[in-house]
Amino acid sequence: MKRSSFWLMAAFVVGLAHLAEAQQPGKIARIGYMHSGAKPDNTVEAFQRGLRDLGYVEGKSIVVEYRYAAGKVERFPELAAELVRSKVDIIVAVNDVGARAAKNATEIIPVVMVSVGPNPVEVGLVESLARPGGNLTGLTNMAVELTGKRLELFKEAVPKLARVDAIYDPATRGTVQEAKDVQSTGRALGLTSKSWEVRGADAFEKVFTALRKERPDGLYVPGGPLLTANRKLIADFALNSRMPSVYVRKESVEAGGLMSYNADQIDHYRRAATYVDKILKGAKPGDLPIEQPTKFELVINLKTAKQIGLTIPPSVLARADRVIR
Repeated sequence: MKRSSFWLMAAFVVGLAHLAEAQQPGKIARIGYMHSGAKPDNTVEAFQRGLRDLGYVEGKSIVVEYRYAAGKVERFPELAAELVRSKVDIIVAVNDVGARAAKNATEIIPVVMVSVGPNPVEVGLVESLARPGGNLTGLTNMAVELTGKRLELFKEAVPKLARVDAIYDPATRGTVQEAKDVQSTGRALGLTSKSWEVRGADAFEKVFTALRKERPDGLYVPGGPLLTANRKLIADFALNSRMPSVYVRKESVEAGGLMSYNADQIDHYRRAATYVDKILKGAKPGDLPIEQPTKFELVINLKTAKQIGLTIPPSVLARADRVIR
């Protein structure tokens, strides 16, 4: 065969190969999603809605592999390692414990954190909010930094408030910090406080017994997987004890708690989808600034207030974004 004919044939074969490659369907992105709960909830639905708003169709143009910790933060490292082994393109990790587990599991796969309560710089997750560096970016709800505002609203809603006790999970750094902040911020508001440690679901009753004996004027409940997973148990205790209670998560108020103040979680999780979209389109996670919340919600359960014999001042009710009657 002549040299010219050989190169012509080679070019033809290469062209066919490129044509065949071009005709292959586009790669379907695979997202790993680590959630602290036991099953899908409204935050998962908000993330899914965010993907749909951006044009993604689950099962067709994108696949999401969900992993649930069922309130047990110690499971996060195992779930993160499992997602890394399955070679997902991006990991979405809920709260600071999940984000740290994902970061420790991989330095290559991009990680989008969501619903991180403590300042992610202060707890060593990122280098800065403007330029996080590494493979991790996402959103913080700054729940810990809202402790003071939460207590101010609580004191306005319960004028006779003098002592506010906090429960916390030592396995979740954010709840530990919140319990400390309740004491320090509370002093500035003329409040005293005592913190109660809860290490697992079987430890609540012991703490409840102690709280019934000491009778604080109010109960402060941070977020975190363990406390969120047992929100109905905690809300029932506070209701049956006629004890006013303030929470980070509005789901606790929907379960019977008195009030909550936090960033709008639905908007927060919906926004997480935009980070996934940007990374899939080529953005480096370390170059994407950490997003801080701009929408906040004050939720009050007026039905609970009546059951515990509390009259919420009209000035507080007027500021509520949602009142459960």
